[in-house]
Amino acid sequence: MLALNTAIGGLMSAQARFDKSAVKTVQDIAQGKDIVSDFVDQIQARTAFEANISVIKTVNETTGRLLDMKA
Repeated sequence: MLALNTAIGGLMSAQARFDKSAVKTVQDIAQGKDIVSDFVDQIQARTAFEANISVIKTVNETTGRLLDMKA
């Protein structure tokens, strides 16, 4: 279950990172600043989110298989 807890923490971290970058993007647009780095941050946060979702799916599948073996 350590992998599940780590993945959930990673999801929350990625979501917070994405939210922070989205707010910064709006501020940068209002100030006429370059937003390319903001978009890169958002893509990286999305990728981290997707990776953590994959870990959760794998933990779920593995747990299901282990429970099936016991039954």
